[in-house]
Amino acid sequence: MNQVTLGKTGITVPQNAFGALPVQRVCQDYAVKLLRRAYEGGMRFFDTARAYSDSEIKVGEAFDGMRDKVYIATKTAAKTPEEFWKDLETSLKNLRTDYIDIYQLHCVPQCYRPGDGTGMYECLVKAKEEGKIRHIGITAHKLGVAEEIVESGLYETLQYPFSYLSSEREKALVRACKEKNMGFIAMKGLAGGLINRSEAAMAFMTQYDNALPIWGIQKETELEEWLSYMDQTPSMTPELTAYIEKEQKELSGDFCRGCGYCMPCPAGIQINTCARMSLMLRRAPSESWLTPAMQEEMRKIEGCLHCGKCKKKCPYELNTPELLKKNYEDYKKVLAGEVKVQ
Repeated sequence: MNQVTLGKTGITVPQNAFGALPVQRVCQDYAVKLLRRAYEGGMRFFDTARAYSDSEIKVGEAFDGMRDKVYIATKTAAKTPEEFWKDLETSLKNLRTDYIDIYQLHCVPQCYRPGDGTGMYECLVKAKEEGKIRHIGITAHKLGVAEEIVESGLYETLQYPFSYLSSEREKALVRACKEKNMGFIAMKGLAGGLINRSEAAMAFMTQYDNALPIWGIQKETELEEWLSYMDQTPSMTPELTAYIEKEQKELSGDFCRGCGYCMPCPAGIQINTCARMSLMLRRAPSESWLTPAMQEEMRKIEGCLHCGKCKKKCPYELNTPELLKKNYEDYKKVLAGEVKVQ
């Protein structure tokens, strides 16, 4: 397994890290078991956030008494200093620690700077001076904002979506982080579930020796798959190169990553499922997507209010209402037998 150093932080860990968003969906005991097994298998970097309901609490229990053996990153979606300090104290309590290795401003709409009037950057600096955080990080979904963050030189790490479906401009972003000695944490390495061949995802990632992927894990089978790559890391082969090129052609253009930042929908539509239904029908066994319950969920698209809230909240700046419409039309054709899927 390759070792990755996160820029000027000096944090060096195996190039397989644990994304703890999904553990909010499982019970406490199972989550703790997963996290401890990840540590036993060689993972040393664990990423969570205040926004992930009880994920921090589960991480805190898993590593209670062994804090110095792991690196923990968490995030705040705060937009004011008051919210920042409240979130930080809650995170420290949940994680059962007196410091956080990397504290990140979460899904930011802008590059927060000193003196910009928000006070957010000043909060990070003060928290670091007080020893409550060791490194200053930030996460973004909008490419332009991410590029501005890297260019600013203000942050020690950037977390951004990155997979073999990423554009050339996004690949350049990762290289820019390396040039600036800025740590790069890759989220959504499976593109929100659209990538279903893990060895291809892993092999692609190993081409970027400064990228630390955090794989979202909620099942033992998923964890064991990633742990198997600790000793036998996949590398790019002619077969995998051809496979990825085929995937890139099929999945090029605008598509929903299923992140859920658009939710909740005033009309009750499961946007982060329904807006990518066409892809899921073709990339997973279709039976589970054609059940009566799922048909009912798709029918809710007929009640779209066209309020535009989802479009405004989409970090990828997608035309979500149009995506919902296109996916619904395709879905109806599949149901009618006019279009065949596997």
